[in-house]
Amino acid sequence: MIELIQFPWSPYCLVQKRILEFARTRFKTVNIPVNDRSRVWRMTRQRYYQVPVLRDGRNTVFETDDDSQVIAKYLDEKLQLGLFPPRFEGLQTLVWRHVEHEVEGFTFRLNDIHWREVVPKADWLGYVRHKERRFGRGCLAAWAAESDSLLAGLARVLRPYEDMLLAHPFLLDDRPRFVDFNLFGMLANLLYSGHHTLPPALSRLGEWHRRMGNI
Repeated sequence: MIELIQFPWSPYCLVQKRILEFARTRFKTVNIPVNDRSRVWRMTRQRYYQVPVLRDGRNTVFETDDDSQVIAKYLDEKLQLGLFPPRFEGLQTLVWRHVEHEVEGFTFRLNDIHWREVVPKADWLGYVRHKERRFGRGCLAAWAAESDSLLAGLARVLRPYEDMLLAHPFLLDDRPRFVDFNLFGMLANLLYSGHHTLPPALSRLGEWHRRMGNI
């Protein structure tokens, strides 16, 4: 059985989880503590410490750089999902880079505002320390104070995806491709705490999100 090693609120883990659900294959999720990456470190033979990581029998699959899609491509090939058709090569790369940099830059901050409701209490210290070392002291409180502007910024960067849905029910054509799952994972992170909704003005995106949740 496939194992997905994850943090349950991680946007990148939520992408892979939705792909596995879509494939209707048997899998299980394994949640690891935020402050203890030793399991991943051992599994990857000291080559990686982030999530997600996929274990499939003797295969341990993980990303090789910030813009790779090793796990999704592995699942696509293994399960024959049609997520990376040749005619969208290059285009999907441009889109997922925007999703994972521009969109995710807003969604994770908005989710992190409610970090106490998401992160197990035993991991609070390590979580705050990790965030502040990367983004500066007081970043979590600052994002809470800036929530209105973050929501406005998110609506702005999501507008092109609203426009992409004018011609077909999914982002690129009549069936979901990798970028659909990629965007869905970032938005699942936004919605994880239950405090946010999708921008109401983006009605086509809202309909797409419901379709992606049901496929």
